[in-house]
Amino acid sequence: MDVLRYALLILHFIGLAAILGPFLDQLRASAKRITQTMVWGARAQVLTGILLVGVAEMNDVDVDHAKIGVKLAVALAIAGLAEVGGKKTRAALAGDGDLAPVRTFWWLVGALTVVNIIVAVSWR
Repeated sequence: MDVLRYALLILHFIGLAAILGPFLDQLRASAKRITQTMVWGARAQVLTGILLVGVAEMNDVDVDHAKIGVKLAVALAIAGLAEVGGKKTRAALAGDGDLAPVRTFWWLVGALTVVNIIVAVSWR
């Protein structure tokens, strides 16, 4: 069971990197966009997070359900914002190229990702 937990944890970190990497890469860019890497990273975060909790529950580990609930709510918000922002990005790139409406989605995805990291690390 430890192998499964470690594999899921590694995939969870890859999902985090898939969101945070493009976000940080675009900090200095004038036009912000939600990449498909960010969208898939957000999806991976939700799925692997749920599976990690399931594995912990199967191993009779005491899980802080309040913390998990907060993290799940934030992760679902990130995934939803990434999905909508990704669609707006694709529409803008296929149309007039105006990415200004995507900027808010980009900031929210990045900020909420950092919030989820802070919750994961600091909530004991």
